[in-house]
Amino acid sequence: MVFSSATFLVIFLPVTIIAYYLIGSVLTRSTAVKNTVLLLASLLFYAWGEPVYIVLMLISILFNFVIGKDIAFCQESGSGKKAKVLFCFALLFNLGVLGFFKYAGFVTDNLNALFHWSLSLPELPLPIGISFYTFQIMSYIIDLYRGKITVQKSLLAFALYISLFPQLIAGPIVKYKDIEKQLYGREESLNHYAHGLARFTVGLAKKLVLANTLGSVYETVQAADISTVSTVSAWLGIICYTLQIYFDFSGYSDMAIGLGGMFGFQFNENFRYPYAASSVTDFWRRWHISLSSWFKEYVYIPLGGNRRKAPRVILNLMIVWLLTGLWHGAAWNFVLWGVYYGVLLIAEKYLLKKVLPHIPKLLRRLVTLFLVMMGWVLFSAASLPDALAYFKVLFGMGGTLADSNALYLLSGNIAVILVGAFCAVPLWQRLTENVSPKVLSRLKIVAYPLLLLLCMMFMISETYNPFLYFRF
Repeated sequence: MVFSSATFLVIFLPVTIIAYYLIGSVLTRSTAVKNTVLLLASLLFYAWGEPVYIVLMLISILFNFVIGKDIAFCQESGSGKKAKVLFCFALLFNLGVLGFFKYAGFVTDNLNALFHWSLSLPELPLPIGISFYTFQIMSYIIDLYRGKITVQKSLLAFALYISLFPQLIAGPIVKYKDIEKQLYGREESLNHYAHGLARFTVGLAKKLVLANTLGSVYETVQAADISTVSTVSAWLGIICYTLQIYFDFSGYSDMAIGLGGMFGFQFNENFRYPYAASSVTDFWRRWHISLSSWFKEYVYIPLGGNRRKAPRVILNLMIVWLLTGLWHGAAWNFVLWGVYYGVLLIAEKYLLKKVLPHIPKLLRRLVTLFLVMMGWVLFSAASLPDALAYFKVLFGMGGTLADSNALYLLSGNIAVILVGAFCAVPLWQRLTENVSPKVLSRLKIVAYPLLLLLCMMFMISETYNPFLYFRF
């Protein structure tokens, strides 16, 4: 089940909202009852798409809940060594589960190729959202061991933290310490609900109207034999993918944040107009913020962060970005994508630090966007050879410069590309900064229902409706 499906919008969400507020607020006024309603809804939501792997998630929840209590007990009783052993065991368990389902096939294939072995593993589908909920679990275990949070004694609250359906399968990654108090009490009001619904509507429009339309263009280019693709078509394809992945993922994050607000939860922002970034470093302060902050807090800083000498800092950065690439996928193009950003960030930190401030900001933004687009070629390709073949066509080393197909795709999609480019940067905010709040409020009252109606029209008419980050 996805947020942009009729099943979710017409059946699941209305029933969940009615049950949550009717049973939890009108009949009982109990946070525990509200949490129970949300937990049952979340488990149903996950089971809808993963009827088998819900067992895996429940095992992970139960294991980490119990071992978390054991770690806290050992620390309170002065058994620091035992607490450390339990902590390491918890990390090994969580990383082992993630590694088995996500990376075992990749490792096996490479061992077979390297040593001419014939190892085989059963082909298991990747559990949806396992990378996201595993990182949430690990944030709880790590912060508990560090003494930054207190142990969660309610299995209900802990299970809800891990499985809460708005951010369960594609983030944002919510750290336990950011939501701990909200599990026991949260502010619900008509104003919060309205803001949440508005945010959800914006995210839905990003997904259905922009991401899906732009994605169909890239899919058309990618589906063709690369030897027949023209340079113009290749550039058009990667431009559309650049916009698609932003509106797809930021749209999902908007919907998750909006849904959280409708139930009284406040999630941190996950995107801040990354394509307006003036450097690669700035880009990663704006893109998938929850993942960047997770790696910074739980990997980069423990390795020593910026506190060490330059060679060690460079090593720390490369480790983090190698892991970031692997987090996104078990393939060499993802590994290279991570290394690519590691090299760029190191170059900005040590080679270009004094030069960048003297370059005009517009030029810095254009260069950053170009570098990000080159990264998306690596990211979106099915394999490393496919990525290299696409690069050749992009830079005129294969095929023709332009053809009738390129002109057809461009003429048929130029409007949505321009709208996407406009919405991907904060131009609307600048255009309306001098407009009175009262006028903006009235415009929103008209705009949001129309936007929701437009989304419904697209949802009914379209068959292309993937979520790119579900595979991670």
